[in-house]
Amino acid sequence: MLDMQSVSKSYRHRGKTITALDDVTIEIPKGDFVAIVGPSGSGKSTFLLMFGGMLSPVSGSVLVDGQSLYDLTSNRRALVRREKIGFVFQTFNLVPYLTALENVQIPLFLAKLSDKEQRGRATALLERVGLGDRLDHKPSELSIGQQQRVALARMLANDPPIILADEPTGNLDPENAQSVQSFLKEANTEGRTIVMVTHDMRAAQIARRTLRLVDGKISNGTA
Repeated sequence: MLDMQSVSKSYRHRGKTITALDDVTIEIPKGDFVAIVGPSGSGKSTFLLMFGGMLSPVSGSVLVDGQSLYDLTSNRRALVRREKIGFVFQTFNLVPYLTALENVQIPLFLAKLSDKEQRGRATALLERVGLGDRLDHKPSELSIGQQQRVALARMLANDPPIILADEPTGNLDPENAQSVQSFLKEANTEGRTIVMVTHDMRAAQIARRTLRLVDGKISNGTA
């Protein structure tokens, strides 16, 4: 379960206070698929980064499976991220000088799997996303859609029960966007909990429910 309890977060920007989250309380049960929508600058990415253990609140608690993330040491929080959370970003964040296979191997290397195990699992994941014939290609040798599929394969490397997706279809054409949506829906069917930030209402429709974030407040629905 993902849980926020009375969470607030604000920033100072050009002399003004910007409220990203304002006393937000929400529970996201295991196996849920939630889309977070709202205007640009409404706090959607802040919401996601807090659940990812990368941005602490000013007040309130953020819990993952009952653990209060920001009461943990930074090392323990990093361990929770590595073991439980997979990230999907609009910008892919692939290492440009590594091949597709090597990019997917990164989390497996950090988890200290043997080289044989790394290559075997990374190969299987790339085959799953239709890139079994692109193992030795670097990001610059892949299309935008293929780069996103490498990022999806890497995200699944440690078999995370939670997926946090920040505008995962934002840079993609309709065909590739549909492919990513299908991938996320399949991952949810496998029992993974998914929280997806998106401005694309077509993408939001694949979620089990949609929440709207405006002026730091969260509500049900898109109206």
